[in-house]
Amino acid sequence: MSDTVGGLAREGLWSNNPGLVQLLGLCPLLAVSNTVVNALGLGLATILVLMLSNTTVSLIRHGVRREIRIPVFVLVIASFVTVVELSMNAWFHELFLILGIFIPLIVTNCAILGRAEAYASRNPPGLAALDGLMMGLGFAGVLVALGAFREVLGQGTLFSQAELLLGSAASGLELTVIPGYDGFLLAALPPGAFIGLGLLLALKNLIDQRRPGTHTMAQPAEAPQSG
Repeated sequence: MSDTVGGLAREGLWSNNPGLVQLLGLCPLLAVSNTVVNALGLGLATILVLMLSNTTVSLIRHGVRREIRIPVFVLVIASFVTVVELSMNAWFHELFLILGIFIPLIVTNCAILGRAEAYASRNPPGLAALDGLMMGLGFAGVLVALGAFREVLGQGTLFSQAELLLGSAASGLELTVIPGYDGFLLAALPPGAFIGLGLLLALKNLIDQRRPGTHTMAQPAEAPQSG
């Protein structure tokens, strides 16, 4: 059991990370990662949807006919995304307005549907929930790392507007990393997101290359050869 748990943790956080290896969910990842708080808000929402949808899919896996499993899985995911969206609108309204369309777009995140089909539909609820947690943490980790990189370069701060997610008591968490900094506009714009993600990918591949017993680069699975 411990080997299974450790394997799921390694898969989600590193070796099969949705953002750095599978390269899924890039639209929201690149769009809202201009600050740590925005990235963390979307990351937490994604973790919650992944865990709940994985668990539910695992629970109903024996009662869903194979021919209709994908529409059923999408319906399950959409239901939980709606719950998360309405909850954020009620309790984190200002952050909800900033994240905008990217909260409902979690429904179309291929990483969530992919885990429901590839893992949750074939494993018991406990392992399915753990898989959702680890994959969600891996995705959120990339979001937060990219958000921190862009916020520091773009504004010279960290945890700007933390009160939007953590309440008014968190307003003092904002750190001025570079005093008197006028900001670097490119880091706050979409091209800065692509550059930042590319640097994160390069860093991961460099670490993998230097670790013994690992591939030099994260490679997608090869298609089966005919004949």
